[in-house]
Amino acid sequence: MIRFFDIFFSFIAIVILFPFMIPIMVGLKLTGEHYVFYRQSRIGKGGKEFNILKFATMLKDSPNLPGGVLTQKDDPRILPMGKFLRKTKINELPQLINIFVGEMSIIGPRPQAKRHYDLYSDEVKVAIDSIPPGLSGIASIVFRDEEYLLDRISIDRDFFHDTVIVPYKGELEMWYSRHRNILTNFLLVLITVWILVRPESNIYMVIFKDIPSIPPKLQAYA
Repeated sequence: MIRFFDIFFSFIAIVILFPFMIPIMVGLKLTGEHYVFYRQSRIGKGGKEFNILKFATMLKDSPNLPGGVLTQKDDPRILPMGKFLRKTKINELPQLINIFVGEMSIIGPRPQAKRHYDLYSDEVKVAIDSIPPGLSGIASIVFRDEEYLLDRISIDRDFFHDTVIVPYKGELEMWYSRHRNILTNFLLVLITVWILVRPESNIYMVIFKDIPSIPPKLQAYA
């Protein structure tokens, strides 16, 4: 049933949104490094790699430049249109194609680069490998401003990400794997839309009272 809704709603969204994406594609082609889509290898269902699609927001060689795979506020690697696309999450829209062809779902665990996927415990990997990764999901909602959170960290940001953020993301993804159904997905879609309008909202805490608690080391930045 979830796969049916993924196909149906991704197709409808592609048809409706495509005319609005044309100016974005033209703008990207005429600015920055003149490329429209960014493809990056991510880990999907079954632990298999696939290429996630995004609108290009950063320099092509960004992962190999200072800063690595983590983005920071006012990152010099961000292209002229990149900041707007990332802030509005419009850069994620090409993933509707990933959803339509079955590589992703509308709601699910956020697909990780292999380096970050390998940081998950075996228990977390078993849970997320059993379901398709999502365009949005509980961890995506909780960490919607992750790059801004990392900018406020006083210690090494990579160390904090790997030892504090990743384990908590794993707990959230395991929570989702246990509660995955049509109702949960519907509520997460509504929450995703709501926080695009009200990004400061923590309404997910009201709706899902049983999600894992924020670890003490994160509470200071919550």
